[in-house]
Amino acid sequence: MLSRLPDDFTAVVTGASGGIGSAVVEALLASGRPGRVIAVSRSGRLHPDPRVESLTLDPGTPEGGEALARAMDEAPVHLLFNAIGMLHDDALGIGPEKKLDELDAEAMARLYHVNAITPALLLKALQPSLKGRHPAIIASLSARVGSIGDNRLGGWYAYRASKAAHNMLMKTAAVEFRRLNRQAAIACLHPGTTDTALSAPFQARVPEGKLFTPAFVAERLLDVLEACTPENSGIFLDWAGEQVAW
Repeated sequence: MLSRLPDDFTAVVTGASGGIGSAVVEALLASGRPGRVIAVSRSGRLHPDPRVESLTLDPGTPEGGEALARAMDEAPVHLLFNAIGMLHDDALGIGPEKKLDELDAEAMARLYHVNAITPALLLKALQPSLKGRHPAIIASLSARVGSIGDNRLGGWYAYRASKAAHNMLMKTAAVEFRRLNRQAAIACLHPGTTDTALSAPFQARVPEGKLFTPAFVAERLLDVLEACTPENSGIFLDWAGEQVAW
């Protein structure tokens, strides 16, 4: 797992209290490879493993980004795994749109902020810890529905567009990181349909065998990152290691 990274590497996992984020933390710990895992979430869930440091903050806010940067204090980060994402919010009345008549500017702006802007701000906040000469892998959850080339069904306007914007921001950052750290590599990852709160309202339509557990997805995505190198930085991969069309 993550053979390009040194032993006792430092990992930052954002969205660490969610289904995939918490599973990534557990998979990393089970591998025995990281020496330090910074688990970032708005709930600040404590973890019994002494290698885990829990940070309570929202990296999508200026205050949260500054707090994260202070906590890292420019210490090298070898793995950044962003598992923050949003598809629906019942409390805010946000859900996937089926037609243009359902578009709402505030709902669209919220999805853009969570799915595209926040991951970019994460890179900004952690730039001092990611740049340099050390091996670094930056992974951020995307979605196949964010693929423009693969869009055949339509609908889900805001979610599709926010993930497409996410992909462009990560791809653009990959270009800049060629100057900031020649050993850095960035990957957008499609996890497949995972049994989490994000997908819960839509699981009835998932084909048999295609609803994955968070633990399975975490293991697969960390394995897939073996294929993410500085030479192909900015790649878009699914859970099976196949490239996804932009």
